[in-house]
Amino acid sequence: MPSSSDRGAPDVTRASGRPATVQRRRIERTEAILGAAEALLAEQGYRAATLRAIGERAGIPTSSVYHYFGDRDQVDAELLRRHLAALRERITARLNARELRTVRDAVDAVVDPLLAHGRRTPAFVRLWREKTAPLVELGREFDESLAERTRRVLVDHALIRPDTPLLAVQLAFEAGDRLFDVAFERSRRGDTATVDEARRLVTAYLETYAPPAPGN
Repeated sequence: MPSSSDRGAPDVTRASGRPATVQRRRIERTEAILGAAEALLAEQGYRAATLRAIGERAGIPTSSVYHYFGDRDQVDAELLRRHLAALRERITARLNARELRTVRDAVDAVVDPLLAHGRRTPAFVRLWREKTAPLVELGREFDESLAERTRRVLVDHALIRPDTPLLAVQLAFEAGDRLFDVAFERSRRGDTATVDEARRLVTAYLETYAPPAPGN
């Protein structure tokens, strides 16, 4: 027989397990919502991925979706944030690992992962091209952080002058962004000719900041 003190004690095992169960359920539902949104964006486009449609796809009532995301913008922002984090990691690795001999090498180190990701994940392209305020702000933060990193790499490899303004590299990213949009407007796979012209344009612009040749 348990003692009276044992009978009165709370079930610590069950009580302590409850928060973990709630947290696990929250994570599972959050991932289900984001997975459904990603699929709808890829298959049917931005307009089709409403919160109602996302909830139906995830098997979660629309009213419950609001427990995890306050509105559609929050779903979009979290999805884009994840895509940009993965892209930043790949681009940074390319910039760090490659033997950069020319400005074009650095441009390719940025463009190649971006193009590959866009071709592999159409949901990313649809979010990137959708100009809602939260998505524009995330894109701006992404560009600014990578522009700063790219400028540092170019200077370290003596491919542009140390006095090259950060603004110049930021503008190169802005131009590249617009041409990336055009490439995916022309083709779901990202029009190769447009991407190649984007590489040439950005490379030529940044090369105007090249240091003088030895002896000049």
